[in-house]
Amino acid sequence: MVTLTGAGGVGKTRLALEFAQGLPERYARIDLIELDSLHDDAPLAQSVAAALGVGERAGRSDTDALVRAIGSASRLVILDNCEHLAEPCAQLAATLLSHCPRLRILATSREALRVPGETVFRVGELSLPPTSIGNDPAALLRSDAVRLFVERAATRAPGFTLSRSNAATVAEICRRLDGLTLGIELAARRVGTLPLEDILAGLDDRLFQLSLLTDGSRTGPRRHNGLTAAIDWSYRLLEPTEQAVFRRLAVLVGGFDIGAAEAVCAGVAPRHILGILCGLEAKSLIARLPGNTHPARFRQLNVVRACAMERLIASGELDTVRRQSLDWLNNLAERSGGEVFADQASGPLASERDNLAAALASTEVSDAPSRDRLTLELARVYYQHEQPSAARSLLDGLLQRPPGPALGGAVAALATRVACQQSDLAEALRLGERAVSQEGMRDHPAGLANALDARAAARLCRGEFAAAVADLSECLRIVSALGQREDTAWCTHHLAWALLQAGEEAEADQLMTRCLPVLRAQGQWSRVAAALHTAGTVRLSLGHLDHAEELFGEVLRIVPEASFHALYPVEGLALVAAESGDLRRALRLYEASAQARRQLDTEPENPWRRRVELTAARARAGLSAAAQHTVVNGGRRLRGDRLVAYALRSGSGYSRSASDVTVVLVDQFPLTGREFRVAELVAEGLTNRQIAARLDLSEHTVATHLDKIRDKLGLRSRTRIALWAAARTLDDF
Repeated sequence: MVTLTGAGGVGKTRLALEFAQGLPERYARIDLIELDSLHDDAPLAQSVAAALGVGERAGRSDTDALVRAIGSASRLVILDNCEHLAEPCAQLAATLLSHCPRLRILATSREALRVPGETVFRVGELSLPPTSIGNDPAALLRSDAVRLFVERAATRAPGFTLSRSNAATVAEICRRLDGLTLGIELAARRVGTLPLEDILAGLDDRLFQLSLLTDGSRTGPRRHNGLTAAIDWSYRLLEPTEQAVFRRLAVLVGGFDIGAAEAVCAGVAPRHILGILCGLEAKSLIARLPGNTHPARFRQLNVVRACAMERLIASGELDTVRRQSLDWLNNLAERSGGEVFADQASGPLASERDNLAAALASTEVSDAPSRDRLTLELARVYYQHEQPSAARSLLDGLLQRPPGPALGGAVAALATRVACQQSDLAEALRLGERAVSQEGMRDHPAGLANALDARAAARLCRGEFAAAVADLSECLRIVSALGQREDTAWCTHHLAWALLQAGEEAEADQLMTRCLPVLRAQGQWSRVAAALHTAGTVRLSLGHLDHAEELFGEVLRIVPEASFHALYPVEGLALVAAESGDLRRALRLYEASAQARRQLDTEPENPWRRRVELTAARARAGLSAAAQHTVVNGGRRLRGDRLVAYALRSGSGYSRSASDVTVVLVDQFPLTGREFRVAELVAEGLTNRQIAARLDLSEHTVATHLDKIRDKLGLRSRTRIALWAAARTLDDF
């Protein structure tokens, strides 16, 4: 038995039918049993028997009649839409499977049926394009969601195609709909009536969104007469307490963990919340965010949340739940209040950007201190996510008002760091002076230390190294007196960096020897990475190249691959390579990092940027024009796991020669050489027959290789295998 699970409108029924169409020769008979019209108290076995044409017999139950009718025949039964009859479906399936050895059941349900021997296949949302692609039609069409939208839109508006003028809008529509199949189809049906820009704008309006997604098929099941009807169907199947939790979660637009769910669901016993969340996830009404975060974090898909909000408004609970959300955010802000360098720490509000923005946009934040505090916290999150324009617009409003006693110079200090991020160095110093002045008027050592650290950052960006050293020396004196080891180590690391810029490498090295073990043991990964980077740069300046490479490599191993933080160690390794005389490696790493920075639209701080660019210029000057061309092109093709593997010289995929370093990636993946070659030919668009002819194999052998590839990589379609292979096919450097 295989059960296809997933959210309403994700395409379970269609997938089941498409799958069954490819199996006509494997089974003597294939039957589709549609259960959506049955009620909870309907006799399931009787309905299934009628659908299969099994007649009643006196003295024999309907289940017995089914067992006798199916017997040992090779049959596939599709039970479609089981969620409202989960218990009787599970009992019937278990009985039939235990008595009919050649029966196979394919079920669709919004939750698993938990039958012995059941394999659950979760039907996920369609793949979405990454935001970095922009408006490139060819790249966007690799997304399943975009392809479906274009295909369906063309049936409504003949001649519709994806172009550079509309590609970005189509991609954003698909993202707003979270890749839900039915939602994309319904939105695409509006293309003949509405401009794409109006469809996208409508998805930001809850009421318009609901009307946009209710024009379903007249001939399909009633539950599919629009995406909202599909979600409403799921809602009606919930217990009253589950319904209450489901609708109250709608105020948490940025996702939620268990603590957030408990906060907005006051009145539901906290001990029951986790079980209810697991139940809602099992019923595909919320989704767990990827990754092994602790605590686990969930979200409602955008369209699901719009329906939940409708239910919340209808219940009359909206204002109460919003106040509960606000209280929860204020409590989180209070928990981070003791942090000396809160601007640079990942506090409890770091993952609540959208929830903070939603709370501030509501009319419930009436008292000024609470609004100012949450505004500062939101600006802080924007700053930490390298969104300085959004942070600055919030901070400008706060700076126009007198600082409250609770915030002191914290607003000006954060504004200083934001101005540095935007390279507005005159404004950065002015704001830094303001932060120090404001903190000097109150007795708050931690606030003064933070202001001094911010002003020192401005001075470092301006090249005023001696003044920065003076600020950070005073900052370290204050923080040391507070007795907080990690903050003291963090400030020591900042002072070491300033001393390094001022040419005092030996003193900087002593300070890093003192603070690095503390940060390694206690610090967040971002702080550890920054300190390791500083230590690596100090060792590089002292000529200890092997130790510098080791430290930069350690940074690269602990930072998230997709983060801009991963680019600093790559650049550090480029500097090490240049100092070691390996100009090809230095330039290749520089170009890979520069390409990634362009895509992420991020720049390093001025002192570091100048050093890296001077090194790249020196590497170019030492290479011939032909060598430059080869190395630059190779560097720009290094990205993701390929870049990390090359930078770390890791694994069996590397062989060094006197002239260059060649990367061979096949060994880093679980495929054999022949399997990888088959995957490459799939990426070229070849059929099994064509692959067999190319490799002098039988079609059966090719099919076997593809089965092994699917099992090893967890990829179920040829398209996904092709995309995987295309991303890893090696170009010449």
